[in-house]
Amino acid sequence: MTDSTNSMTIAIAWCLAWGEGTQPQFDLTVLQQMRQALSEGKEVPEEVRAIVGSVQQLETLDFPQSLDELKQLTQKYSTLWKAKIGLVFGGATKIKQYVFEAAKLPDIRGASGLLDRINLIDLPAFFKCEESPQDFPECQQARNYCQNVRWQLQNKDTNLEQLWPGLIPELVIYSTGGKILAFCPTAFVTELTNLIEKRYTEETLTANSCAVGDSFRLLETRLGLLNNPIEQTKWLDWYLENKTRQNHPIVEAYFGRRGEGENWEDLFKKRKNFNELAGKLVALFNQRRNGNNLPGMERSSRRYPPMFETHPYLVRDTVEYRTAVAPALGLPDEPWFSDAIARKRIVGQRAKREDSSGQGWYKTAQFGWQSGQGKKLWQPGKVLSWVFKFEQFLKKLDYQQEYYQGVSRQQVKEARSLTEIGNASNGFVGYIYADGNNMGGYIQNELNTPEDYRKLSRDIFTATEESVYHALGQHLHPHKLKDLTGENQHRNGAIIHPFEILTIGGDDVILIVPADKALEIAKNIGDKFEQILLEKEDYRIKDKELIAHSRECHRYQGKIPLLPSQGKLSMSVGVLLASANTPIYYAENLTNQLLKSAKKKAKQLKQWYGYHGGTVDFLTMKSVTMISSNIESFRQEALTQQLPKQQKLKLYGAPYTLHELGGLLKTAEKLKESEFPRSQLYQIRSLLERGKHTAILNYRYFRVRLKADQQKLLKDYFEQAWCDAKTNKGNLAPWMSLLKEDETTTYETIWRELVDLYPFIPESKSQEDPQYSTAETQA
Repeated sequence: MTDSTNSMTIAIAWCLAWGEGTQPQFDLTVLQQMRQALSEGKEVPEEVRAIVGSVQQLETLDFPQSLDELKQLTQKYSTLWKAKIGLVFGGATKIKQYVFEAAKLPDIRGASGLLDRINLIDLPAFFKCEESPQDFPECQQARNYCQNVRWQLQNKDTNLEQLWPGLIPELVIYSTGGKILAFCPTAFVTELTNLIEKRYTEETLTANSCAVGDSFRLLETRLGLLNNPIEQTKWLDWYLENKTRQNHPIVEAYFGRRGEGENWEDLFKKRKNFNELAGKLVALFNQRRNGNNLPGMERSSRRYPPMFETHPYLVRDTVEYRTAVAPALGLPDEPWFSDAIARKRIVGQRAKREDSSGQGWYKTAQFGWQSGQGKKLWQPGKVLSWVFKFEQFLKKLDYQQEYYQGVSRQQVKEARSLTEIGNASNGFVGYIYADGNNMGGYIQNELNTPEDYRKLSRDIFTATEESVYHALGQHLHPHKLKDLTGENQHRNGAIIHPFEILTIGGDDVILIVPADKALEIAKNIGDKFEQILLEKEDYRIKDKELIAHSRECHRYQGKIPLLPSQGKLSMSVGVLLASANTPIYYAENLTNQLLKSAKKKAKQLKQWYGYHGGTVDFLTMKSVTMISSNIESFRQEALTQQLPKQQKLKLYGAPYTLHELGGLLKTAEKLKESEFPRSQLYQIRSLLERGKHTAILNYRYFRVRLKADQQKLLKDYFEQAWCDAKTNKGNLAPWMSLLKEDETTTYETIWRELVDLYPFIPESKSQEDPQYSTAETQA
């Protein structure tokens, strides 16, 4: 992979050598020679030697300690002060609104795939990123498509003939996670930002997008935003001269609050760097996204999103938002599609690599836009397949034998519906929504240069993608469909990958997997994400006392070894276990709430214990009507009790740390192995609501009626692992005590979650030929 420092040197030198006009100030061949020489470490052409020297000086500048030193710097390096460089930032907005607009999985899959294609291929294609295969493998695999993107756009707008020569792959800082950040010559800032927004609209028709840009002095890429004249800049000496000023709410909000052991100078330096430029673009992005006109920018407002007129007497599409164009002849039930929905469906079919015979409806109905006298059919282009990338990952790491288990790889196809995924787990699926923790703080405190941004983007995307593939490869295997009925009956006997990757973007993931493996996969993703990042020193916590203190946050004290979290970055995960026929938009909403709950728990543990690791919140939903409000209200009103003059009782234990989730799964496995009568499981759960003592008494009564070895299982894996008292040597099973800072005690229990997970725990070998104890038979 190209060295990021060298790439940024090339990018900045290219923009300076190009100049501030639409035509380069030097011959284009000279710029290409300069680019090649810098890439190979050779001497650059004489015409641009002074420019390259200025860029290299920029990288070695010392941070000025006063305003006078800053003024001297601008006088000594006048080129760095006068020369300007463009910076653009943009991407899709309101992504969930677009992706989950439709209720059908193929349409959701297609919407996600289309946005991924634009972000990972189309936008980098503007910069000819297919020429840099190591840094942009997706573009390299779609080389002809990338060239065709530029050719088609140029046919529509001949002015783009001037834009393409000015863009090279090194200018892209990152293009993952649904956003792009890139340098460009100053003359092309407005044109490039308009082109980014236009690409999303032309390809998706209805997705929202936003792009902004600005020109900055070259010195600002090193020292942050500077005023002109330079004397008006508030610099380090102004910041340090008055402690009252440092603690002023406005100053503190901008530069941050000083942490323990941190000095004021470091706090100032963390703000005054390239990070400040990126922060300005994010603020402009939010302004424009909200429909506001940007001051000093001659760009049309985006407050008027794409609108498609409807009529009460015309047929609408499957989401009832737009007028339908034609029926999709050949698809089940022949649904009526608008152009926007048709594009989602055809991209979804391409992403699943379905037979071309099943895609004939798209050409037959002639979906497309009027172009002159005829209608031009929209082409899906190069469609990314996450399953294909997963298969390549298995091949690369020699995982194939472990995953396929003797099944021919050619026989295994993608799952086409939630019903097929749920077929691997008695009709239930697990929705997994994962997102990174501590990202904002890490960016603010650790990133200072464009190289840092590029490196973080690549590391996070790689860690996220590989952690997902590792988890799926370790916990799932090809599944042969059986007992399907209705419109899916013809699929019986087919062998599928029993999962659906809706998106892997930056540090967030949305997956659908069989319910019985969902929590294991979620835990594995979180663990592997941290493990991959820990291979690089930049993401490792150096404070051993902090690591040791973080161990105290875990409630599980069982036999699974505790590996303390040592990484600065981690993942929180929301998991919903639900029936395969649960409406996707409803399931996504609940999963998003679970993710927010898990992230809230992670923030609390970081504040209280210095814990930087991952957390998981999950919910098992047996019926759609189980929750009528939101999950937090449901837990507060239905699962939390505080009787007069008694302690507070929480009838649930979620969210969990990753270590606790591992312990919960082990406890659930041993609970099932203990052959605890199922009727008594539910009875103890119902008795939790009657108070702490009643629940303890009933649990003891039923536990002593088990065989001795089965009692030992519960004692070792449930009581001693979870329920030891905090202030004495007693045991509170099935309760856990949670001591708070105000010395009040809250009692919570994992019993409800254990009962909910019981149907999803595989039968142990000893239970395949069950032999019940006399006590259990009597019970």
